[in-house]
Amino acid sequence: MAADSTTAPTSTTPEANLGIVIHSYWKRWHGKHSSIHYPPFLNALDVLDHVQSLGVAGLQTLVDDWTPDFARKVRATLDSYGIYLEGSLALPTDSADVGRFEKELRIAREAGATVFRCAMGGRRYEIFSHVSEFQRYKEGAWRSMQLAEPIARRLDVRIGIENHKDFQAAELAEMLLKLSSPHIGSCIDTGNSIALLEDPMEVVKTLAPFVVTTHIKDMAVQECAEGFLLSEVPLGQGRLDLAQMQEICRQSNPTVTWNLEMITRDPLAIPCLTQKYWATFPDRPATDLARTLAWVRGGIASSLPQVNNKSTEATLAYEEANIVACMKAWGTHKTVSPATEAEQ
Repeated sequence: MAADSTTAPTSTTPEANLGIVIHSYWKRWHGKHSSIHYPPFLNALDVLDHVQSLGVAGLQTLVDDWTPDFARKVRATLDSYGIYLEGSLALPTDSADVGRFEKELRIAREAGATVFRCAMGGRRYEIFSHVSEFQRYKEGAWRSMQLAEPIARRLDVRIGIENHKDFQAAELAEMLLKLSSPHIGSCIDTGNSIALLEDPMEVVKTLAPFVVTTHIKDMAVQECAEGFLLSEVPLGQGRLDLAQMQEICRQSNPTVTWNLEMITRDPLAIPCLTQKYWATFPDRPATDLARTLAWVRGGIASSLPQVNNKSTEATLAYEEANIVACMKAWGTHKTVSPATEAEQ
């Protein structure tokens, strides 16, 4: 696995500007939790009004329910705050869904978005019980990409497909290379593919030639009976060499954007020592498991973030504090080496 260190770039350079992904505010988004001090965000305008005070450079948010009138309001707000917009949406599932997809792209483009992110599915090891099920899913994803490409080309937008714990980096890269379009590329998530026992640095190297946009996050891990726990943590407090990852992405796309996805939640269990986990990996070498577990054991955290035992107010405060900590680490050129087990 990659060496453990995190270096955030200085805020005086253009590439230092950090956008934010709406999932960073998943506790407040659409009023999932009610609070006086942390009121819910009902739409993108609410989010923009809040994050501009944090100094974010951009917002990557869902655009699936927008109207032309709402898009104009978003555009005016973006212009007044000097914030960029990236959309998040679903690719068309079939030919009947192309109209919906094109409409969402057009409206979001009117709001100022020319870069979009999409996720094809969910956690491979939870959803599929047999390799044939995953193969059908992969074939459907390929059809979706083929349907989306002419629309993206005609509207002159770029769409990054996220490594979303479904495809291994090489599987996604193979499809992107086969499609061979400047309008369909990758949204590199720096931490997701650890759940698939992939070296996070190798994931970035594999997907960087196609990179359109990013989800920047730092990750901490802890061994457990069925495998290991995986958790987002504030930048500089985890295991990822984000500075090197940025440099690799920048070499392929000098204008790539950096978007923080700091999801405040309980750790995810990665049950890589169970039989079901391996259902869609019939030919996966045991060395992948050995390498990942050795990496996990090499930097064990004494505790990972927990929210299930917190009140609503405390959870919302924790979410905001995590985001603020990330922005501070990024903007102050903070360099953090992973703590030793004794220090933890």
